[in-house]
Amino acid sequence: MTDAIPQKSFASRDQQVTTVGLGGEGILRTTGRAPHARRVIQEALSQGITYFDSAPAYQDSELYLGSIWKENPAARQKVFQASKTGKRDKKGALSDLEKSLQRLHTDYLDLWQIHDIRSKRDFDVLSGAKGALEAFVEAKKAGKVRNIGVTGHHDPYILAKAVAEWPVDSVMLPVNPVEELLGGFLTSTLTEARHKNIAVIGMKMLGASHYILPKFNISADLLIRYGLSNEITVGIVGCASPDEVQTLAGAASSNKAISSAEKKRIIQIFKPYSRKLAFYRGVI
Repeated sequence: MTDAIPQKSFASRDQQVTTVGLGGEGILRTTGRAPHARRVIQEALSQGITYFDSAPAYQDSELYLGSIWKENPAARQKVFQASKTGKRDKKGALSDLEKSLQRLHTDYLDLWQIHDIRSKRDFDVLSGAKGALEAFVEAKKAGKVRNIGVTGHHDPYILAKAVAEWPVDSVMLPVNPVEELLGGFLTSTLTEARHKNIAVIGMKMLGASHYILPKFNISADLLIRYGLSNEITVGIVGCASPDEVQTLAGAASSNKAISSAEKKRIIQIFKPYSRKLAFYRGVI
């Protein structure tokens, strides 16, 4: 096991999370690979990681995690389990929540998130009459979810609007060198989140591994440390193997903070390709 991973408070609740978490991508976003997925989850637990991401859209992610919590309910109580729904209506979102709870073998989520808001139309449907936002507020009041959040990687200004106007406890957004160059998520959205004092979850830190560039000495470890330098609450990475989990945990060590010289070098390498590498935004 690496040195103890630092922890931070999540939003305003008396809950702590490790500064890195196991993302719902990687091996979790597969079907029928339970033995491999379980090894990755168990490695995350052994490394002391407490934040676990999942979503109905991520294939068997909830089933893999739920199989671990079913066997060890005590472990479930010690972790921060997050999931999402892509449904835009109240009825569909509540149905997703019940299915997520069943698959995860838990009676509550530490965080339930509105998944992948993209447009003004999305915003209007979600927050309108019988929109999914009503389900989130209702589920939190009922104690089925402890925190509610919103995620997005297409339009930073729509995501910032959701942060400003919705009763969310967290926001998930892309955090990487490309975003520092382009602005938007790490300016408008992050500023709004800090103003509201909510938790910030960093995703896309490795750009689906496309940002790992051995010829330039850009490693996963360096990119994770870069992401964590943005003072986010937690950075999540989908891992395909126990070794990758070890890299994730090791990068969060408090004695491995990235230097200003390292940050400057990374920015210069990515600068010519920033718009092309922001593939997850769609057309920009």
